[in-house]
Amino acid sequence: MGIALWATFPWFFLSALCSVLSAGGRDERTFIVRVQSDLKPSAFASHERWYQSSLRNVKPAEQVAAEDEEGTGILHVYDTVFHGFSARMTPEEAEEMGKNPAVLKVIPDGVMRLHTTRSPEFLGLVPRSDRLLGLSRYGSDIVIGVLDSGIWPERRSFSDRGLGPVPAKWKGVCEEGKDFPKTSCNRKLVGARMFPTGYQAEKRGKINESEVLSPRDTMGHGTHTASTAAGRRVSRASLLGLAGGVASGMAPRSRIAVYKICWGASSCHRSDILAAFDRAVGDGVDVISISVGGGYALPFDTDPIAIGSFAATAAGVFVAASAGNDGPGSMTVDNVSPWITTVGAGTLDRNFPADVILGDGRVFPGESLYRGPGTAGNQSFPIVLAKNVAAAGKEFTAPLCMDGTLDPAKAAGKIVICERGGIDRIVKSEVVRKAGGAGAIIGNGNYQGGEEPIPDPYLLPTVSVGSGASLEIRFYAMTKPNGTARLVFRGTHVGAQPAPMVAAFSARGPVAGVPELFKPDLIAPGVSILAAWPDGLGPSGLSSDTRRTEFNIYSGTSMSCPHVSGIAALLKGAHPDWSPAAIRSAMMTTAYSTDRAGSPIADANSRKPATVLDFGSGHVNPERAVDPGLVYDISPEDYVQFLCDSNYTEKEIRVITGKGGACSGKKKGRPADLNYPAIAVQFDQGPKANGSLGAVELVRTVTNVAEGSSRYAVEVVPPKGTSVVVEPTELVFGGRKEKKGYRVRVEARCVNFTDGIYKYEWGSLTWRDGRHTVRSPVLVTWIQKCC
Repeated sequence: MGIALWATFPWFFLSALCSVLSAGGRDERTFIVRVQSDLKPSAFASHERWYQSSLRNVKPAEQVAAEDEEGTGILHVYDTVFHGFSARMTPEEAEEMGKNPAVLKVIPDGVMRLHTTRSPEFLGLVPRSDRLLGLSRYGSDIVIGVLDSGIWPERRSFSDRGLGPVPAKWKGVCEEGKDFPKTSCNRKLVGARMFPTGYQAEKRGKINESEVLSPRDTMGHGTHTASTAAGRRVSRASLLGLAGGVASGMAPRSRIAVYKICWGASSCHRSDILAAFDRAVGDGVDVISISVGGGYALPFDTDPIAIGSFAATAAGVFVAASAGNDGPGSMTVDNVSPWITTVGAGTLDRNFPADVILGDGRVFPGESLYRGPGTAGNQSFPIVLAKNVAAAGKEFTAPLCMDGTLDPAKAAGKIVICERGGIDRIVKSEVVRKAGGAGAIIGNGNYQGGEEPIPDPYLLPTVSVGSGASLEIRFYAMTKPNGTARLVFRGTHVGAQPAPMVAAFSARGPVAGVPELFKPDLIAPGVSILAAWPDGLGPSGLSSDTRRTEFNIYSGTSMSCPHVSGIAALLKGAHPDWSPAAIRSAMMTTAYSTDRAGSPIADANSRKPATVLDFGSGHVNPERAVDPGLVYDISPEDYVQFLCDSNYTEKEIRVITGKGGACSGKKKGRPADLNYPAIAVQFDQGPKANGSLGAVELVRTVTNVAEGSSRYAVEVVPPKGTSVVVEPTELVFGGRKEKKGYRVRVEARCVNFTDGIYKYEWGSLTWRDGRHTVRSPVLVTWIQKCC
């Protein structure tokens, strides 16, 4: 049930070339065709007519005739963030299409995956706030476009009670479909569209039996993310009594427009994603929230999210995307385009404790959202390893509690220990339940959750435990043939420490192939987030789950992304003249890197201090972001220069930006020259005189966004093994919108290291005026064993 819709349930990226053989034997696939934006099809009435003609020219006559009759030619026409179309073709026809001089690139379609009562208070966004919520009027004039799995519009989170008229700038529509009349929209849910064409083309027109052909959400993910970003305040919210309180999105009065791009088992096709970006920008959204990714960082010129978000950003639309759930490994971060705000996940100070109490009296803490019979009590059951109750021939897969691997004759009445990996945690528990087990323990591994157990709404008494506890419990079961255990569930606990931590699953930097690009940008709450949930779908998502709830608890960078989207809506409402880059800068430079106890933010996987590769600039702090003092602004032209400096070709840049001649006549620089609120440099030369690797000099420009005059002094904490010099050391501003530049010189010495070919050290560069603290992380990478 999860969706990488970046939620923490493990879905796997499918090949970009998901071919389907038609009845006629044609190996057709969907391709996205990028054409020149300045194309003037003088011989045709419209661009679409030209596209149709071009498509016919590469196909056999009999196929053209069949498509004319069935209407199965062009799938999408793009004309806002992207110029071109998508269509079904054979690879040979796509190759021929690419030879057309007006065609810039032919991109294979493919599947991408879909990557609260406490979090507003945890972030300081409470009704008594007199800064961000008040200045932005709770985001009431801002429209957030949520590209996801749709929405369940009847939930209280989407009520329009007390809201004013829909903003006059809004051009969107409420698209009707199955179980979704036009009246589903209101002054809160101002627009709804669906994009099934790419998915249907792959499935030959079929929609998954659990789906409906409308913007209605049957997976839950879209409803959850939309309400996290901008859900209304709802009292008496909980998941079956857990996490009770008042639920609220980050921007409770912002308007929502949904763009359903994900279907079936979280299949989100690139061609549909690009079409949704195209319509969202045309409709007039102010913010786009997308918790979807491919599982790894794609080249920008083949990534529909990168391409769509570039044009969106150039149009003034802020885009937030989830970083992915492939942590804690390095170089796992997704959605890394510098014009996107990439969001990792952190924990709250709320958890759902549950204990495993062994027969020898030892207690191992874990977590669970189980709320059925036996939620507390003293009944003990025999405890066994899953491999010891395996069905015949299933001994190798039984430890993961895969479907059909357990023997009911052996598992009945026992607490079964399952290992993380392979399938969803909830499914593992359900496999034990179907085998007659009395309970289950889901044990993390070092690289499967580490020391961070994630709670789930199980149907069977089940506790998730960290890797250390898992080893101890498994050893007990192995050495005590008559060992027993009992499971005790302790409800909701607020005040858990340390908090926040970086979630174990949250994808990490650096960016593969672009070491001078700093991602993720920051982290936000993404673990155990309570938000709205569809009717007709149990909280576990299993077909066997007959429970119904208005709210559900979910974890993933899918959940952290809409937190930042909602905060961006508030900042946009408070500062309508801020660009998307200014909004991101305000969040990054005011983020914090210590937990509530004042200690460095920890990695939940290891419980050791996290690094800037894990959390970027730190944890978002909305109340400080509304008044950051200075911002690092970036124009679309600056991003183009970044692409030139990153060795993208003129044609590749035109695929991304739609503009030609991007690099001609421009001085070549470094990707690190981009005016980003974080600094990352790499040294990959052999040692020079006195062990020095030389120096890198960068320029940064800050804009004063505070009223009145100010004087800022710099404070530098250089990464170990480097010296960092900033000139000038003071910046004096006479008023708002005034800009000042400064130079940064980073010199590195040769550093010995033996583990791998990369070494990372980090520090910071901070400007202070006595009222504002404008902090940028500084990351230095050494490549090669240079000494």
